[in-house]
Amino acid sequence: MSDIETEGDAPVDHPKSAPEDRATAGPFDESEANPVRPYVDLGGVKVLPREGLNLRLEIEEGSKRVVAVGLDLAGSTLQVQPFAAPRSSGLWHEIREQIAGQIAKQGGTTTERDGAFGPELLAQIPVAGTADQAAQLRQARFIGVDGPRWFLRGVIAGKAAVDPEAAAQVEELFRSIVVVRGNTPMPPRDLIPLRMPATSTGAAIE
Repeated sequence: MSDIETEGDAPVDHPKSAPEDRATAGPFDESEANPVRPYVDLGGVKVLPREGLNLRLEIEEGSKRVVAVGLDLAGSTLQVQPFAAPRSSGLWHEIREQIAGQIAKQGGTTTERDGAFGPELLAQIPVAGTADQAAQLRQARFIGVDGPRWFLRGVIAGKAAVDPEAAAQVEELFRSIVVVRGNTPMPPRDLIPLRMPATSTGAAIE
């Protein structure tokens, strides 16, 4: 899933959804990040390397553009996407409804709950079976944070979707991400451009 889909009439202004300590504990805006930390620069986001972290760039086949960053850590996965957002209002409240609707169309279910970053969706998503394996449900958590002129969405799967200890580790990883909105005018909901890192880094990258 790349750029966020829009449906219906003109968007309604919603309040921002973010932890009260977002500016000091993350996810960070580029202006709030520690400039001396050795981040991996992926354009729209920066990621802090750590032991055991594997970084994947998800490429859209037709356009060949990077549409998401996948982070694998200790049996869990975190997919992140940064989007442009209005200065004064948030996107997460409306986007949660759209995600729930899309998963329902696929035959899955979602439950909204309060999580580490505020409201989140706990989803059961159908996964097609194979000749040797029946179809099954995959559990995932959809999280989101509205920042200054950006929105950062995360999808958590694997151990961190069900195990509290693994979840805390991935939530801390999400907190450490820096969003680089830049000064280029962009319509709200457009994906902030992502790219391959310019130089070799300490993180394993696929």
